[in-house]
Amino acid sequence: MASLAKGLAVLAAFGPARPSMSLTEAAAVAGLSRAAARRVLLTLGELGYVEQHGRDFALSPRILDLGFAYLSILSWVERAEPLLKELSSEFQEAAAAATLHGFEAIVVAQSSAAVWIMSSTTAIGTRQPAFHSALGRIQLGHLDDEEIWKRLRAAVIEQYTPSTITDLGALVERVKSDRAQGFSMVDEELERGLRALAVPLVSRSGTVVGAINLSGHSARTTRNEMRDRYLPRLRETAQTISKFIV
Repeated sequence: MASLAKGLAVLAAFGPARPSMSLTEAAAVAGLSRAAARRVLLTLGELGYVEQHGRDFALSPRILDLGFAYLSILSWVERAEPLLKELSSEFQEAAAAATLHGFEAIVVAQSSAAVWIMSSTTAIGTRQPAFHSALGRIQLGHLDDEEIWKRLRAAVIEQYTPSTITDLGALVERVKSDRAQGFSMVDEELERGLRALAVPLVSRSGTVVGAINLSGHSARTTRNEMRDRYLPRLRETAQTISKFIV
């Protein structure tokens, strides 16, 4: 199990900021010795998940198999995609679906509005801080209070904008408030000008397995308009998607 943990640490070290790394870099980022990092990289190379180019290592296309295997389990994602496109087209805003992992919301489906593009336009696989995003906050609310505090204490709380809530007690109260009202609205807390509205996706057994949202520039729509116009359609779409979640 220790070897598996080391392998996952090396894989997680790759990303947009580090598309390729030398052995020394991989060891430092993953917190391993050079010898351990070398063994891991060579094994990943033999399995086809990593490619070596000179002194640098990079992920190979085969790594997508792991991600697609996860997405294939989420059968509702395929059903959600055309419905998100309908929402995006109707309101000319970006729509997305995400699942909660620890203190992050990971986007698993999305449809960006062709007319408006925010700098935070979400691609599949994008990770959002759950306590500061509508997609994450509405899912956090369906955990028990002890678990919410546990994840909050493990999260890195950053001041993304002047509106970002950084007080831990205030964050927990906001999560509880969103739980009570059944939706979450994040207003320029994650990015200046970005306003997002999210509702949960609930399985037939009553378990929250994800969330969907609509997001766009705050200059185009007010908070009241999002509640009055967007929320009913967002909830309707969530109910449709939820029918496919066992």
